[in-house]
Amino acid sequence: MSVLGDGTPPPRSAAADNPDSQEHARNVLQSFHRGLRALRLYPRESTVVNAALVALDQSVAELLQTTERCEIQCVGDYVFVSGTRLRIQLDTYAEISHVSGRFREAGVGGVLVTGRPDPAAWVALLSAFLTPTPGLLAAERRLQIVAQLEGAGVPDFVIEPAVDDLTDRDEGTAQERTRLTFLQSLMATRQLMTDVRMGRTPALRQAKRAVQAVIDQIMIDDNSLIGMTTLRDFDEYTFVHSVNVCILAVALGRRIGLSKLQLLDLGLAALMHDIGKTRVPIDVLNKPGKLTDDEFTVLKGHTWQGVLALFAMSGSTARAWRSMTVAYEHHLRLDLSGYPRTVHARDMSLFSRIVSIVDGFDAATSTRVYQPNPWSAADVIRGMHNNPRLGLDPLLVRVFTGMMGIYPIGTLVRLDSNEIALVVAASEEGKPPARPKIRRLFDARENPVDDATVLDLCEKDASGQHLRTIIRTEEADRFGIRLRDYLT
Repeated sequence: MSVLGDGTPPPRSAAADNPDSQEHARNVLQSFHRGLRALRLYPRESTVVNAALVALDQSVAELLQTTERCEIQCVGDYVFVSGTRLRIQLDTYAEISHVSGRFREAGVGGVLVTGRPDPAAWVALLSAFLTPTPGLLAAERRLQIVAQLEGAGVPDFVIEPAVDDLTDRDEGTAQERTRLTFLQSLMATRQLMTDVRMGRTPALRQAKRAVQAVIDQIMIDDNSLIGMTTLRDFDEYTFVHSVNVCILAVALGRRIGLSKLQLLDLGLAALMHDIGKTRVPIDVLNKPGKLTDDEFTVLKGHTWQGVLALFAMSGSTARAWRSMTVAYEHHLRLDLSGYPRTVHARDMSLFSRIVSIVDGFDAATSTRVYQPNPWSAADVIRGMHNNPRLGLDPLLVRVFTGMMGIYPIGTLVRLDSNEIALVVAASEEGKPPARPKIRRLFDARENPVDDATVLDLCEKDASGQHLRTIIRTEEADRFGIRLRDYLT
């Protein structure tokens, strides 16, 4: 059989979305990714490569026990394995991103396995994707891969051309598109800060694309992306915190009527507000106990260190100056107390006042090495409202509260009906912030409820009385609830 395919999408498997199909698809993708990495880093004869090839062969064999064909296809940022679109999660994003990138560079839309390849055949295929080809167009690169496989006498694969869109495909849920935006922003932030810490030229273009994607998603549905900021089961606090601050700052900026260009400036400044921490020793950043006075002085220096880092990477454009200002001012209060100490009287910039609010909110609600028991989002919102000593802009706090609600997304609440529910969206603009939209998780007897219906607590009965009212918040851990199961 020719290894040159026609790119026709396969029929979608009827069981494409069940857990077993997802597991088999994930195993094939991860094995393919491990094979690529092993061949790139180790000699062909190494035990690492041999183990990767055995795992790849086994994952394909297990998949073929449940479906008629094994095929890996990449369309845009999505990967399909035998018709099953892989869900984009934190633990699979790196593999999906790397494999789809290799396919895109090679002008390949998919690889169909037509036989039972032996290790030599897999090595030929994986090596073809790893062969550098400077100056070749993607379409030419694909033809070169086809020629390499034919020259090696490998008949086990059909190499399909790139597919431009998801026509006739499952395009993914809004939640998955939101998750993709969040994870792309996380990867861009990690790369940016790693580059700065290592003294390399930072990938600013990638960061700008990530912020633009955040803006686009906020314009479509801010609740879904804000919901991603409530997840607390990520390991890399500094990177996730920067992405969360970017999302919340853009959402707040949109609420006060900033233009798209202003939102881009604000989002970039928010994403890089803590970039000075790349110049703070890791043992100080990650110290589990209380910092000494000297260590705290070093930590506080991340504000002016951020200015130096941004000045070194960005030149003196207006956008860079705004980012420098936010990096310097985001721990100041309106009366200029806080840090760093100011010499002359000044007014904090609008962007700094926005970032100081969302930075404080996300920091207070996040688990960190020195903060194992963070504040609840509802308590932080209440404190921002009621404690003027925090030095936050009261007008912006009011707008932020309207955006997040008295009970922010991800808050578990008990209703006056004794039902347990999860807040999944803030109330609409102009409606009471204490009446968000919820999803019931447990009935009045605390039995689990399998109901994805979203209820609006602003709803009233015929007599004008609200159908349900929140009476208090609850701890998710007590009910064994993982927020990512409902918000991603």
